[in-house]
Amino acid sequence: MSIVCSGSVAYDYLMKFPGYFKDHILQDHLDSISLSFLVDEMVRHQGGIAPNICYTFALLGEKPLLFAAVGEDFEDYRHWLTERGIDCRFARVIPGKYTASFFENTDLSNAQIATFYTGAMKNSADLKLSELKKEKIDLFIVSPSDPEAMIGYVRQCKEYGVPYAFDPSQQIVRMNKSMIIEGISGAKFLFCNDYEFALLQKHGEISQEEILKKVYCVIITLGENGSMIYVDGKEYRIPVFPPMKIKDPTGVGDAYRSGFITGYFKGLDWELCGKMGALASTYVLEQVGTQSHAYTRQEFINRFRLLWDDQGKLDILLLK
Repeated sequence: MSIVCSGSVAYDYLMKFPGYFKDHILQDHLDSISLSFLVDEMVRHQGGIAPNICYTFALLGEKPLLFAAVGEDFEDYRHWLTERGIDCRFARVIPGKYTASFFENTDLSNAQIATFYTGAMKNSADLKLSELKKEKIDLFIVSPSDPEAMIGYVRQCKEYGVPYAFDPSQQIVRMNKSMIIEGISGAKFLFCNDYEFALLQKHGEISQEEILKKVYCVIITLGENGSMIYVDGKEYRIPVFPPMKIKDPTGVGDAYRSGFITGYFKGLDWELCGKMGALASTYVLEQVGTQSHAYTRQEFINRFRLLWDDQGKLDILLLK
């Protein structure tokens, strides 16, 4: 299986302010606001949707290819991903720019002030599928980056006859009706959570029934209520795999995609694909950071079987 993952690549800088933002805001001076917060704690996590998806693919024994625009500060990240079996040959460094970065400051009341720097991600459209002409591609994943780049990848997939998964999520609100229709029409898979699916219908001026006619398989995640799979005129409701603890939901959808798609290309039935996605996402939910979890394929299978009977089918994950 050869999976190409496009989308954002980012660093997350998470800070904690030992006070309350509201105590430093003067209501009668908002027109000249000038604030600075001294923080005691900061951590940097490697993130971005494309490498998050790649990371769980690699845990499940696949060799994903990262296709994304990155900054001059990416080399440590590249080394870390490469060591874990992720092909970073097509992670292009954009001269003079940093990798996209998310800066979040949280106070004692959990109020947050955040800034997102697009950085190299703004150049995502500079990458062309023609660069992959020597690669055999089973699926190209179009996940959030620059909206124009996303639709450009969709067009190129159609031009070259490459199956693609469309994962618009956070960028739906930045897409117009024609972009949304173009993205979903002919997609092999469409991934959304339930709120994003509603946004997709609103901004695309399209009904659920019409979407199902344009996409081979639609997967909608429902948070604690599991997920729904719509394919071949059938519906499959997939439960969650209960976490041992809940630390941070960031990145759970990315892991779900990897688990689901891995199951699909291993020839597993739709229910098992969904359950693989559910367990993969639970591992992320139990950690802080989108790439902090780790397991062997055997550990994944063993945990799966604590709750569900796969009749031995997941042993296929152990084959080379």
